[in-house]
Amino acid sequence: MTLRPNNPGKELRSRYAWLGAAFVAGLLLLTFRLYRLQVTHGAEYAQKSEANFIKPIPIPADRGMIMDANGRILVDNRPSFDAFVTPAFCSRCEDHVLPQLAEWLDWDEEELARMQALVKAKGKTSERFQRVPVRVDLTRDEMDLLLSHQRDLEGLDVEPVPHRSYRAGTVLSHVLGYMNEITQVELEQKVPGRPEYHLGDYVGRRGIERALEEYLRGKDGLRREVVDAHGRVFKGLAQQLGMDTIKPEAGLDVVTTLDYRLQETAEKAFPGVAGAVVVVDVRTGSILAVVSRPGFDPNVLSGRVSAKELAELNKDPLTPLIFRGTQNHFSPGSTFKVVTALAALQSRHFRPSTTVNCSGGYKLGSRRWRCHKESGHGGVDLRRALQVSCDTWFYRVADVLGINPIAKVGRELGLGAPTGLGVVADISGIMPDEAYHARATPGGYYKGHSLNTAIGQGDVNVTPLQLAMVYAALGNGGKVYQPQLVKRVEAQDGTVVKTFEPKLLRELAVPAALRKVVVDGLVAVVNEPGGTAYSQRIKGLEVAGKTGTAQVKKLGDVRLKTEQMDYWSRDHAWFAAFAPSKDPEIAVVVLNEHGGHGGTDAAPTAMAVFKRYFELKGEPPPVGREPVERIALKLPPRPPPPPVRKRPEPRPAKKPAARAEKAAP
Repeated sequence: MTLRPNNPGKELRSRYAWLGAAFVAGLLLLTFRLYRLQVTHGAEYAQKSEANFIKPIPIPADRGMIMDANGRILVDNRPSFDAFVTPAFCSRCEDHVLPQLAEWLDWDEEELARMQALVKAKGKTSERFQRVPVRVDLTRDEMDLLLSHQRDLEGLDVEPVPHRSYRAGTVLSHVLGYMNEITQVELEQKVPGRPEYHLGDYVGRRGIERALEEYLRGKDGLRREVVDAHGRVFKGLAQQLGMDTIKPEAGLDVVTTLDYRLQETAEKAFPGVAGAVVVVDVRTGSILAVVSRPGFDPNVLSGRVSAKELAELNKDPLTPLIFRGTQNHFSPGSTFKVVTALAALQSRHFRPSTTVNCSGGYKLGSRRWRCHKESGHGGVDLRRALQVSCDTWFYRVADVLGINPIAKVGRELGLGAPTGLGVVADISGIMPDEAYHARATPGGYYKGHSLNTAIGQGDVNVTPLQLAMVYAALGNGGKVYQPQLVKRVEAQDGTVVKTFEPKLLRELAVPAALRKVVVDGLVAVVNEPGGTAYSQRIKGLEVAGKTGTAQVKKLGDVRLKTEQMDYWSRDHAWFAAFAPSKDPEIAVVVLNEHGGHGGTDAAPTAMAVFKRYFELKGEPPPVGREPVERIALKLPPRPPPPPVRKRPEPRPAKKPAARAEKAAP
């Protein structure tokens, strides 16, 4: 066998080729890695690197103010201080910093555990540099204590933050609303067009604060500070390095339709422990004043409200968190008779001169339906029936027409449907008809339901705002407006950003002559002897109105006086009116819950409002943006809680009996 000679040059060249390929691959890999670090993810890594020694600190923006129609400030911001912990700079948060804060800030075990879990969770994510609020609106003593120990509590910051100030206190609380901290669930929700929020930010929860959040909320600014590993700031170094500060942008101001001068009068004149007063401009649907009693203090709910305080508010039998203007409905009593009167005149079965004899009640089937005057009113036509509030005339209408024609007019006036206010939750109330009773009443509809409805009792229920819009439509010639609480949105320099124009919903097909008949009856209620509100008339001002006394419990054989009944059994006192009668400008509705009688316990409040309104027409409006002062109210004593109803003992089962015939209610 012949051996081939060795060729060392060829073998060496092969090794060099492999070595060169390895170098080229390494260079390509290094180039790719550098490109990825510096170009593709350069900004991300630069930000992470910067965060190791540069601390971003948000500068909260001032929230827009809420003002009355004359520019007087109802809600603004006051200076306050909040305490924060930054997880990235707090290495001993769970075992030292937070337990110490719990001792000084009086946390319970549940609050401490919650804060520890939150800080721990944030510390394990990219949000570890985001500040976690541990106390909002520090008191002077709390702030002094934290600042004096700040060097020992790493990661702790005390920063100035504007806090919401509700100048009127409990007055207008339901309309203005309140604020509290945004939840983690809300932060994680992606809502198109929603402003950017961070942990610890406050958002509007009710009323105008919630409905106009997008306008009221400003845009936060940002400043950067150079810090050490414990989060302590090197003062002045950020400026030396030329780090820019982004200034905050204040929110827009909201101008309401309310007149605080009129609001003050309504609040002081209203005698009830619970109830509502609504004042509207009949020409536009603008709400000029609105009382809802009892209320709550939004300064408390926007601050450090405790679980115990919230529980007390929710358990209060007077339900202070409910806005009585639109969130609760009541039997309107005789104030509803204007609806029945319009239905009667439109039906052509009744004329203004149609007379019904009232002997103290009305016989339907085997039952006698009582009029409020036991001795009766004698022969009455429509005008007289409205003036003296004779139930019998309206019983006759219901007997002849049934319930559907009455319900039709009621719905045309806006009853049985939300008003569309928008700013505050708005329930529909109940405008019953035959279909309603067939669906909701055991045994279905029968004629007795229509008699109850005709006088504003039974299942018919309205909100005070709905009733105010009914009387506004009567006053303005049949135009049903959507009620309005917000007039415009403007910048701090007064530049108008958005206006809210009056919105006409519909016009009633009621001839002017028929409407005039009803209005004449309302004028007689207040301005002629025998009228149920005659004692409350105003000299020189012709008011058209209607009293109402709505039963809360079924009348017994013996009629008791208001003072002889416990609070929760007393009738609701109503008064609804507009003025001047010939060229109306405003309508006023007063509901005094369990107040007694409309003529004595509701009408005086409305008359005080009318008188003040026309006095203000001759006075110049307030000039400039000045905060309102709280109204000094002398509230009546709170009633004892309602008796607790015991559940009846279960009875032994019986065989089903034969179905009885329908009986009158």
